[in-house]
Amino acid sequence: MQRKAYVPGVAALLAVLLAGCTGGGGLGGEADDSKPGEPGSSTAAAEPGKYRTLPEPCGEVDPATLDSMLPGITEMPDEEQQEKAYEGEPTVTYDTDRHVGCRWKVESSDATHHLLVDFERVVSYDTAVSDDTRATEVYASKVQKADLPEPSGSASSDADADADADADAGGEPSDGASSADSGESGKSGDEGKGKEKEKGDGEASGSASSGSPEDAATPAGLQPRVLDEFGDEAFLDDALTTSASATRHRTVTVVFRTSNVIVTIEYDEQPGRRTDIPDSKEMQDKAQELASSLADGFAD
Repeated sequence: MQRKAYVPGVAALLAVLLAGCTGGGGLGGEADDSKPGEPGSSTAAAEPGKYRTLPEPCGEVDPATLDSMLPGITEMPDEEQQEKAYEGEPTVTYDTDRHVGCRWKVESSDATHHLLVDFERVVSYDTAVSDDTRATEVYASKVQKADLPEPSGSASSDADADADADADAGGEPSDGASSADSGESGKSGDEGKGKEKEKGDGEASGSASSGSPEDAATPAGLQPRVLDEFGDEAFLDDALTTSASATRHRTVTVVFRTSNVIVTIEYDEQPGRRTDIPDSKEMQDKAQELASSLADGFAD
């Protein structure tokens, strides 16, 4: 009989607990664990990126392309060594859904070539910012870091040209430089060209021992620049530097963004002889062909 007396109390306790779970006011107020953008949320989340995974980069470059970009592969007498060279070496990564890459290094009788293919999938952790928007910001930071030269014919270039013309005509430089500075215009002009070479064709100072810097000039139209042939946006960088042994090597970099994925290609050639200079156009053409092929793969 005593055990039955506890039943109404238990029922009352359950009623209170159930009332609290349904959120009908009470001390804790209305419970809402939903995150912004989820059903029941008052704020809509930005759209996720188009790509949720990344391809395996070592398998994205076909053998014919590797033969062209890494000619030393076809010279390898050992079949097992050649097969390993085609496979490439995956870069270190801790999340294959976010960042993957592959490297190749092959020596030939004339030069050593390096190739890097890197895929980065950008994810925004801000529910108000889409993955694509965040990827655009990351891409823009890469453009800024590349420090691409201004296109010829830009307003600043025209202003510089007008200033040079005034100086040649005997007038004062527009920036108020002293006549002594004007007297050094020939020297400063050469220094300006040298600085442009560091960016345009990457000619580093102190490399004159390997030949005239003019011999390595990047042809017109091949300077670092923005590209519009593939991806949502892209750019190309080209740098010619000098190693400790006075050997010049050129690195051509192509970066493009497609939705929330950023692809980076680095193609490097270091000749075996100090007097040889890697051909800018040939290397740029090969790097762009690979970039176009990778971009097509993402478009499928």
